[in-house]
Amino acid sequence: MTISPPKPALALSPRRVSRRLHIGSVPVGGGAPISVQTMTTTRTADIDATLQQIAEITAAGCDIVRVAVPTPDDAAALAAIVAKSPLPVIADIHFQPRYVFAAIDAGCAAVRVNPGNIKQFDDRIAEIARAATAAHVPIRVGVNAGSLDPRVLERHGAPTAQALVESALHEAALFEEHGFGDLKIAVKHHDPRTMIAANRLLAGRCDYPIHLGVTEAGPLLQGTIKSAAAIAILLADGIGDTIRVSISAPPVEQVKVGNHILQSLGLRPRALEIVSCPGCGRVQVDIHRLAARVEAAFEDFPHPLRIAVMGCVVNGPGEAREADLGVSSGNGKGQIFVKGKVIRTVSEDRIVDALLDEAIALIDDPPTEAIPINRSRRGGTV
Repeated sequence: MTISPPKPALALSPRRVSRRLHIGSVPVGGGAPISVQTMTTTRTADIDATLQQIAEITAAGCDIVRVAVPTPDDAAALAAIVAKSPLPVIADIHFQPRYVFAAIDAGCAAVRVNPGNIKQFDDRIAEIARAATAAHVPIRVGVNAGSLDPRVLERHGAPTAQALVESALHEAALFEEHGFGDLKIAVKHHDPRTMIAANRLLAGRCDYPIHLGVTEAGPLLQGTIKSAAAIAILLADGIGDTIRVSISAPPVEQVKVGNHILQSLGLRPRALEIVSCPGCGRVQVDIHRLAARVEAAFEDFPHPLRIAVMGCVVNGPGEAREADLGVSSGNGKGQIFVKGKVIRTVSEDRIVDALLDEAIALIDDPPTEAIPINRSRRGGTV
């Protein structure tokens, strides 16, 4: 028995054609898979804590990591972090252009610069371009609504979509004047509508790879919704080469949301998917608790199963039949489905165990290659 592949879906718009660059070993743009980024929240100078956090986001499926470099101690720590990081490291530079050169010397895979808050940045572009060219280090021009170049802000009166794009393309043009075009651009705003408008405008005016994100998106729930709405709309339009979900939550959570956005659009291989009902007056089981227990039990499951966790006979049997595994619950029992067929009925307290047992049987059954998992994990209580 094998695991079902995802069903064919409607195609998204063709990917926007952009130039390709490499952030370390990760290709960006030019049709490369869309990558997920996040940023560490540790003090970069604390090398051990920063590397620990990088290890955690690597396990969560992150592709590229960015670290802040606001102090000389942070700059001094870069070389050690780069040497041990499993992910390409981007140095995030504000205010002090000298840290750009420190990051390049330390071996960072790329450097992010914010022209709006680096003093006399335009006067240093020739020097930065020479250093980046010699080291083959891409530059990300990151323009944010909250730190827009005062000259641009004065002309437009507000951080409009046009203002964000004007600032970014102005800086890109200065780099191009010095023969440097290994650039990636981000234009970010806290308002999803402005962010969408800015990126659509940018996409039509250049061929640079584009990094997507709603900046300062907000707490976990609000920020996830705003980020998913804006990023998904642009990705569906074929716009975007890397993404970051800037929610007020640990970096691991940012990565998880980013991966889910890509998976939901078919832009990243599907991981475990749980289809569960929201609950209503027909439900005869604590569906919220049951879904949470199933999610916990399968958190690290290494195969892309689709599991339906349903609470009544209206949609339950149909959804359970469409999934790799499923349960339709009621009257203190659960019918367990495997590949569309009811194979047994178990008591409510045995549902999670039964689903795990059947999942293990699915991946252990030849010709599927067996991958070790923790057979004793049962999800605990909620």
